[in-house]
Amino acid sequence: MVQALVRETNATWVDICSLEAIAPNTGVCALVEGQQVAIFRLGTENEVFALSNYDPFSKAFVLSRGIVGDRNGIPKVASPIYKQNFNLSTGQCLDDETVSLPTYNVRVVEGRVQVAAGEAA
Repeated sequence: MVQALVRETNATWVDICSLEAIAPNTGVCALVEGQQVAIFRLGTENEVFALSNYDPFSKAFVLSRGIVGDRNGIPKVASPIYKQNFNLSTGQCLDDETVSLPTYNVRVVEGRVQVAAGEAA
């Protein structure tokens, strides 16, 4: 079963890659309408999430290379630089409630990962 974060949207969907191109529990970076988007595939359920690739703490575009896991059941990515954790569903920093990242609608259609173009969700 493939699960994805999809909110109601009339957006144009941008084809990124095959689901199989993203190893389980890792992320990749894609350029979507000029924005770097980190796309993550989690575990055996093949859940996919998309959020900004920009780490506001290190001021670098590196989150797609972060460490994927969970904190108390919340899917998260830890920045590879300073290790701040971000909720993959909401973009909220789990270590500093004043910081959050834009998230993007993402889905899997016929084995292909797609991200909604335009404004972040």
